[in-house]
Amino acid sequence: MSLSKDFLLNKRLESDTVFIDDLTLCKFLLMNDSNYYWFLLVPRINNIKELYDLSQKDRIQLDFETVEVAKFIKLSFKPAKINIASLGNIVSQFHTHIIGRFVDDPAWPGAVWGKVGFNQYKSKELTSIINLSRSFSKTLKN
Repeated sequence: MSLSKDFLLNKRLESDTVFIDDLTLCKFLLMNDSNYYWFLLVPRINNIKELYDLSQKDRIQLDFETVEVAKFIKLSFKPAKINIASLGNIVSQFHTHIIGRFVDDPAWPGAVWGKVGFNQYKSKELTSIINLSRSFSKTLKN
């Protein structure tokens, strides 16, 4: 694993998300959009644009972290479906979206991108999700 000590998060990702924690490989972020339980994982390695740019060891770790975040979303928020995607058409820095989907969410059954505007979390709700997410992330570090 070759984590960048001088890792730089894409400015758009930084402005659209709330930092949760640094996992073994990835930054664990929450999209600041209360329409969905929408998390992102960004490997803390500079100049990664595609999955195949990661080493095999890092791909295995990313897979582990992705599955664990998906299980966390399922257990914590009880969505009907978990969507996992790595598009990168607008933000080329490699990142993975892990989104809890509900049959009554604003974009169901389509993709979440561009369906409705961002609805930022209210302070109390954001604090609650951050605390829950950080408690989860601690379990991955033990």
